[in-house]
Amino acid sequence: MIRSKTILLAGVALLAFAPGALAQTAPAPAGAVRPGQTPPATPAQTPAPTTGQTPATPPAQDAPAEGEPAAVDDVVVTGRATDVRTSIDSISYSLANDLQATTGSLADALRNVPSVDVDPQGNVSLRGNSGVTILVDGRPSGILSGEGRAQALLQLQADRYARIEVMTNPSAAYSPEGSGGVINLITKPTAPRAGTQTTGSIRANVGDNGRWNLGGSGSWQKDRLTLSGDLSYRADPNQYELNRLREQLDPATGVVLSTTRNDTTQGSDQTGTIGRFTAEYKLTDRTQLTGEVRGVAFQGDGDFDSLFETRNGAGAVTSAYTRDGRSSFDFMNWGATARLLHRFDDAGHEWSNELRYDSNSIESDGLSLTDFLVPAGTGLAERSTQDTDQVTLGFTSAYVRPTADGGKLRLGYELTDVRPDQDVTYSRGLSEGTLAIVPGFSNRFEARQTVHALYGTWERPLTAKLSAQAGLRLEQADIEIDDLTGGASASQDYFRAYPTAHLQYQLSETETLRASYSRRIQRPQPGQLNPFVSYGDPLNRRSGNPDLEPQETDSFEAMWQKRQGSTFYQLTAYLRDTDKAFTDVVTDLGGGVFLTRPENLGSRRDTGLEVTANGALHRTLRYSAGVNVFRQEIDAAGIAGGDDREGTFASGRLSLNWTPTAKDFVQVSGFWQGDSLLAQGTREAGGMLNLGYRRKLTDTLSFNFTGRDVLNSFGNTSVYETPLFRERSEQNIRLRAFYIGLSWSLGSGPRRQPEQFDFSTGPTGG
Repeated sequence: MIRSKTILLAGVALLAFAPGALAQTAPAPAGAVRPGQTPPATPAQTPAPTTGQTPATPPAQDAPAEGEPAAVDDVVVTGRATDVRTSIDSISYSLANDLQATTGSLADALRNVPSVDVDPQGNVSLRGNSGVTILVDGRPSGILSGEGRAQALLQLQADRYARIEVMTNPSAAYSPEGSGGVINLITKPTAPRAGTQTTGSIRANVGDNGRWNLGGSGSWQKDRLTLSGDLSYRADPNQYELNRLREQLDPATGVVLSTTRNDTTQGSDQTGTIGRFTAEYKLTDRTQLTGEVRGVAFQGDGDFDSLFETRNGAGAVTSAYTRDGRSSFDFMNWGATARLLHRFDDAGHEWSNELRYDSNSIESDGLSLTDFLVPAGTGLAERSTQDTDQVTLGFTSAYVRPTADGGKLRLGYELTDVRPDQDVTYSRGLSEGTLAIVPGFSNRFEARQTVHALYGTWERPLTAKLSAQAGLRLEQADIEIDDLTGGASASQDYFRAYPTAHLQYQLSETETLRASYSRRIQRPQPGQLNPFVSYGDPLNRRSGNPDLEPQETDSFEAMWQKRQGSTFYQLTAYLRDTDKAFTDVVTDLGGGVFLTRPENLGSRRDTGLEVTANGALHRTLRYSAGVNVFRQEIDAAGIAGGDDREGTFASGRLSLNWTPTAKDFVQVSGFWQGDSLLAQGTREAGGMLNLGYRRKLTDTLSFNFTGRDVLNSFGNTSVYETPLFRERSEQNIRLRAFYIGLSWSLGSGPRRQPEQFDFSTGPTGG
């Protein structure tokens, strides 16, 4: 695996700094600055992102789709759509030529985006920081927040989205929640041309081992009313392996007192259904009312078998048993949004109001049967069920007004109210028919988190080449938790100010410098505050921590960008100082049983350098590459078994796109995800190699083939080392999959509108 890592990173570095003589300059994309033209210094328009408003732009003219000729009198120009777009505070990447996005999940698409990592379980991070907020079209998403987010990333179809926008230092118009930054998923536009028209698309993919997915989308427009929606279904079974080796030590001598091995395999059939319906109605030429309803349902069930074996210091087996069983889960989400937008003019002066409601429900059930081998004994049956419900209410009011000096003022208010409710029941007996509830491992928990926010941002050109944006967000957070079973309760009540600042300087027609600062927060999830100790398996327990405090991050960035034709380079130096960073801490409860619970580190510092590049090696061969090298330092003062730690880590990704003919497209892509530090050890990541091929059969029909994780190499390893114990857990989720499929466009075809919530647009960004 180390060899694979070295080869991948070396290839990425080579292509990132490929000589400019190799790059073939394609025609400049629409909106790019022409040679000899001084680009405006005003930053790209960025309406308040969580309002759901449409950016203030003049009425869009019909534009050609990617690769489609654009007629201007008697001149025909063929241009390439911009793969990378940038603004003063964000950067976004097109998914149009990511073949994994045509057949795979949202997690598959995110793994190919610079700065973003997604582990085999669906946990997402930005530059090694797991504190990430995910938005959809600039708005909070009920399904992509809370405990079900990782599962949603593994199940949501990636082909619903056109671009992925990354903001590691967002402006104050965004919630500061998420110490790593914000990922904004931009859905594909569906509105047809003016008049009465119907458009749509159908896609179907069949894979190996029972995998398949099917989806469709469409829209209908007449006069002032536009209706649109999409529906998709996905079946994606998987296999999971866990190999854990745990050694308990004599703290005085370091001699191994006992060794416990746990090997688990699990197979699971997982399916997901996703639907959305949107209606837009223009009350007047300047006032628009929008309503949306959405629903998601994920299900999974499978079997598992485990072997637990403990040996003493002399190597003799002292305990051995098997644990087999079955598990299932059901995840349901439904939500609704109502939005009213009024434009005072066509220059960006507007006011929007939005009300959101989301309801999540997660039900899980696991039954295990234990057969004791050494010493021989009577079997044991265990059952654990968990029901989690969460209701989220949100309201946003945002006002945007351009100023006479070419600037823009944004003001807004946001309210977010989250109410989770969790019920855990653990039962034990000699057989499935004799199960009885164990009160010590059963719990009912309620919580409520309310955040009121006021924000303002101001931006303007300071000189012909220098522009600036400044922002301030004020938030009042109130959190209450109640352990209804144990009688414990806790609360947090705090007021915080979150400033942001961005500068942009145009060095030349092709080069730009940017610098930014933001203060961000990562609040504990309500479940992380619950002191209840839950039962995992005979050797593992987990609990929350009612004393867990929010972690706060000061983030600094300096960036250089160069864009010449279709070639793009970016170099970013960053520093993140985090106070009271979260970390998992393991404690030995005795008898080989470990308890894992979250704690606050003293501090954590991440210092790094990230390089990304997109360009052409030949007129038929393009590349996209990125390398992130960072040094992490943590202060683990006060954590039992923890040490101050530091290390240098690297991650990288590389994609080669070959277009041998006008109808054929071949893609080879791969990535390596960097490691990270824990207070008591290290979490090690892995890499993946993907293949893809697309054949255009007709103007409306395409054939697709993809291979995901073709080497079956992606995994996750956690290592804990303390004076009392050592543990190494290797998780292998066999993600290798092959798909073939068809994509078919119906109707008269949608026009290419500006993506309503992709804020990384504008002349300087291309």
